[in-house]
Amino acid sequence: MGLSVMILGLVLFLGVHTFTTQREARKRAIATMGEGGYKGVYALASAAGLALIVWGFAHYRATEWVQLWTPPKALKDINVLLMLPAVILVVAAYIRGRIYVTLKHPMLAGVKLWAFGHLLANGDLGGIILFGSFLAWAVFDRISLKRRGDAGGPPIPVGGIGNDLIAVAVGVVAYLALAFAFHPVVIGVPVMGG
Repeated sequence: MGLSVMILGLVLFLGVHTFTTQREARKRAIATMGEGGYKGVYALASAAGLALIVWGFAHYRATEWVQLWTPPKALKDINVLLMLPAVILVVAAYIRGRIYVTLKHPMLAGVKLWAFGHLLANGDLGGIILFGSFLAWAVFDRISLKRRGDAGGPPIPVGGIGNDLIAVAVGVVAYLALAFAFHPVVIGVPVMGG
């Protein structure tokens, strides 16, 4: 049941995010619902999808675990290393500086690193479905951005190297919080020394 719920959550969460890449359909939805209505439905659907993913994956881990292969420790170590730049890139999507200008879409680059690293470190069915889905979506979204004529959202001011230094500092703090607090407490899997 947990795996099915997680998959339903992935379809909902990634489906809503994929819908935004269909610019004409998105325009029609906004025209029908209004900007506020569209954003409300988008936020609710995203939150519901994320909740289903989290609940489903937790239930799957507790009761339905299916191990397909056992990754060597080296791949787990690579994952730990990849997560630092992944977190920094996600932060750099919001604290925009040279990193943002160079990569254009650091959020998607961060999601791809996160998903790829977790695919290396997890050999179970649920993990492969979860992280593989996010990796496939991030690749698709990046390709769709190259084909779109619009920027995809309101402009966010871009700063210089100072913003990059802030993004790196915030990213390092977030990485440490994820590794030492969130992951072992919420996910139940220690990152360092586990």
